Amino acid sequence: MAEPRKPGPLVYSIAAHRGFADALVAGLVPRYREPGFGLARLTLLVPSSRAARTLSEAFIRHAGASGEGGLLMPRMIAIGDLDLDEKLGAALDPLGAADIPPACDPLARWLTLDRLIAEERAAEGMEPLPGRARLNLAREMARTMDRLLVEEKAPEDLWADPVLDQLGNLADHWKRAIRLFARVNARWQSELAEQGRVDAATRRNLLFDRAARRWREAPPPHPIVAAGVTSAAPALARLLKVVAQLPEGAVVLPDLDLAMDDAAWAELGLAGASEEPGGPVFAPGDALSHPQYHLKLLLNRMGVNRAEVQPWHRRGIGAAEPSRSRAISALFLPPQASRAWIDLGADRRRLAGVRLLVSATIEEEAQAIAMLVRQALEQPEQRIVVVTANRALARRVAQHLERWNIAADDSAGRPLALTPAGRLFGLLTEIAANGPAPSNLVAAFSHPLVRGHDSDARRVWLAGARAFDRCLRGPSPAPGIAPLGKAAAKAGIDDWWNEASGLLGPLLDWPRDIALADALTLLADAAEGFAQTLVWEREDGRALGTMIEELREQAAGAGTMIETADLAGILRDCMEAVAVRPGYGGHPRVAIYGLLEARMARADLVICGGLNEGSWPQPPAADALLAPAILRALGVPGAEFRIGLAAHDLAGAMGAPEVVLSRSLRDAEGPTLPSRFVLRVEALLGDDLGKEHRERAIPALLPQIDRLRAPAPEYPRPAPDPLPAVRDVPIKVTALDRLLGDPYQFYAQAILDLRQLQPLAADPFSDPALRGTLVHDVLDKWHRAKASDPGLALAPFAAAHFERERVHPLFRALWQPRLIAALERFERWIADDATEKGRTVLATEISGEMVFDGVTVMGRADRIDRLADGTLGIVDYKTGAPPAKKQVTSGYALQLGLLGLIAQAGRFANDKTGQVVTGTPTRFEYWSLGKAKKDDGFGYQETPVKEGNAKTGLLQDDYLNFHADRLAEAIRLFIKGSKPFIARENPDYKGYNEYDQLMRLEEWAIRLTEPEAKS
Repeated sequence: MAEPRKPGPLVYSIAAHRGFADALVAGLVPRYREPGFGLARLTLLVPSSRAARTLSEAFIRHAGASGEGGLLMPRMIAIGDLDLDEKLGAALDPLGAADIPPACDPLARWLTLDRLIAEERAAEGMEPLPGRARLNLAREMARTMDRLLVEEKAPEDLWADPVLDQLGNLADHWKRAIRLFARVNARWQSELAEQGRVDAATRRNLLFDRAARRWREAPPPHPIVAAGVTSAAPALARLLKVVAQLPEGAVVLPDLDLAMDDAAWAELGLAGASEEPGGPVFAPGDALSHPQYHLKLLLNRMGVNRAEVQPWHRRGIGAAEPSRSRAISALFLPPQASRAWIDLGADRRRLAGVRLLVSATIEEEAQAIAMLVRQALEQPEQRIVVVTANRALARRVAQHLERWNIAADDSAGRPLALTPAGRLFGLLTEIAANGPAPSNLVAAFSHPLVRGHDSDARRVWLAGARAFDRCLRGPSPAPGIAPLGKAAAKAGIDDWWNEASGLLGPLLDWPRDIALADALTLLADAAEGFAQTLVWEREDGRALGTMIEELREQAAGAGTMIETADLAGILRDCMEAVAVRPGYGGHPRVAIYGLLEARMARADLVICGGLNEGSWPQPPAADALLAPAILRALGVPGAEFRIGLAAHDLAGAMGAPEVVLSRSLRDAEGPTLPSRFVLRVEALLGDDLGKEHRERAIPALLPQIDRLRAPAPEYPRPAPDPLPAVRDVPIKVTALDRLLGDPYQFYAQAILDLRQLQPLAADPFSDPALRGTLVHDVLDKWHRAKASDPGLALAPFAAAHFERERVHPLFRALWQPRLIAALERFERWIADDATEKGRTVLATEISGEMVFDGVTVMGRADRIDRLADGTLGIVDYKTGAPPAKKQVTSGYALQLGLLGLIAQAGRFANDKTGQVVTGTPTRFEYWSLGKAKKDDGFGYQETPVKEGNAKTGLLQDDYLNFHADRLAEAIRLFIKGSKPFIARENPDYKGYNEYDQLMRLEEWAIRLTEPEAKS
């Protein structure tokens, strides 16, 4: 039975070193246990359902340690945390509370605020906000409303004298934000009153007051204990005051510092207690970021003096030494009181059992933490907890632990948007909002859930998806579904594309504005089309289905319309707010917690990871609508209040027997700053003691975690020497340059048949071949069309061709005008040559080949003209600058001359028309579409032959012989010979570089420039 209570409020504090959950249970069991009933008559008020689970585990540990077969546990009622979207327990929110209006749905409020914001901005003559920005503003307004409602501030308080006195000191944007918020808030409260509803925070306050009134008027016959509740909301503080004064009631606080002297306690600030009647309850100098501030605020609102709080003398199973709490108290002293560090002895600075671990990178930190966990598991029954606010670090730690088959679930969960179901839904939303971009399409088609219900069906599906992916590599096609269908046809996957395009059908051609409810229905149906019911089956799918159903219901009731372009961002924001937590089944002695989940938890080893500024503590999110001065005038704590909560979380975690404080010097975004809490630990310890507290064993073992391998030998300069039969391959006229300039590239391309895999949906401007392909295609088709329509103009023909081919709009906007300007100049030259020189176009885009020294030489001529004397002219179109004459004479631009050799010694033929072209070429020309050097227009001609006043180049009589000699040399050395295909043999060759990675150029090229070792 309970002991006789002392007069006055009964408030306890469990010191950090005692371990809150286990120490609480150790004291509750002997105090409130009854024969035959156990603890069933005891009611515990706990802060959240997570806290209830933590205490349940503590009761089980206590029963096991005491050798009991079972224990009737107390009833636990969650106070409900609005930040965690948790509701009050049934005992505080019973069905009989008919006198209290029901709460409105949070989603309905959010969507209604979206409408009210749009209407109020329109009434103020302000420009309308985009849909996503407006909904984000509505979300911020909802948070601010809850913040004020929890503090019991009414809408009219925004126009009270203290607030109006501050308005004159604010910038105009703050005034506009406050005015908009006040008008929207007033209209929202009016609509709620018409519906007979209240906000969830208001209902929570009313229920607290109702319970406090009932218990004060008729105290319950059974004990009630509030354990671990630290929220300082006024209504909750009044309820806790009543609980503390009940005949069989008590309030147990975590980590209230009873050792702090009165001067340091006063230095924390007003904390809700004004110095004079009607005066401010928060001052600019309040230490909001101190870990004890929110507890002082709670005590002040309860009307309890710190001297009335009694220490809890029971210890938990995993308690540390009492000196730990004294050191933590000294560690977090306010600035003025911190001067006492000067006189602190080494015994109060040492923080025995606390180690500091600093890693170079976040990846190294995760690996080090995993090793600490693995090492601690070697000790039987030892429990390990990793606490971090950095979700990326938590995921890395869990992945590293898997190498030892240690399943450590991250109980804080991960955002729905990062789960498999959330990713698929997000990809489909992107397609609906922004069109079928290749990157999103390929990601959606290859998603693990698509056709995942049947392994055989998925295998067939993935074969088509991979072929589609490969065909889309290269410059991004034009928007729309038609170019994608052409790509699928080119890949030979027509049947697959018919099925895939059917799945995409519901996501295409959406209107500019759409009802959010209709959009969600279409997206849900599309998700089922892609993955069937598999998309809803796991915990992430269930969370996604719940989110869609609730949002769709409320959006239909509110009639919410959104712009289709904003849909992806809006739903991504919604999914980011939903945390998906894993099911049970992880390692029984290892847990990974976020800061909220770690409260009240205790283990033998606690590893606090990610102790960097921006992570722990996270930067305080300033209120976007109410300036700090306005919040102080209203009597609401500022944004720094959250830093104090993070500090209190760290103080509680540091009470474990063994603690490791870990941080990394760099994270994924760059260099980091150490947490202010770590800096205080280092300052308290000092240089000498700090060295003793450094974790050294794990950093020393870290480089040895993987098997040491001997240093790799220096990679030699590649010089493959294939067998003669392998060497005997045809030579393309465009490949002879490679063969002589960089033989390895020829080897990789012509012998190994390797091609560079282009990026998916690459920038169209990054590939000059795209321009060349378009120009060659236009000119070829124009010449063919002129045969039946001699007066056909090139410019409109080219424009129609670009339109028909659905070239990327940005490419057309920037390149089409200059290409057409150059083509018009080409058209004039062709007409002038025909009239003045008797030169006619004989063939375009025609393939040819010859056999030279027993080797087949192949090529395609852009254009072949018949000159007046019956000889041939070879024309090569260039979208950029043509090769310089020096490149030709060096043997690195041989295409044009080889085409002349084919015309002379072989033949060109068109298989479709039967046309055959042979003859002696006497004219060689480059026609460039680039900017002319002598004028401002586009398009010019050059010849590699030395003529007129030219000082460089090959003479006409020597031109073909020069190319024949170079071709014979290449065949003799490489095709019929045995010379190795040496990488980058000729440094002057300015060719392509797509094979540099294959030849591992950077590993050996640097050695070519090193001076030879002296003998």
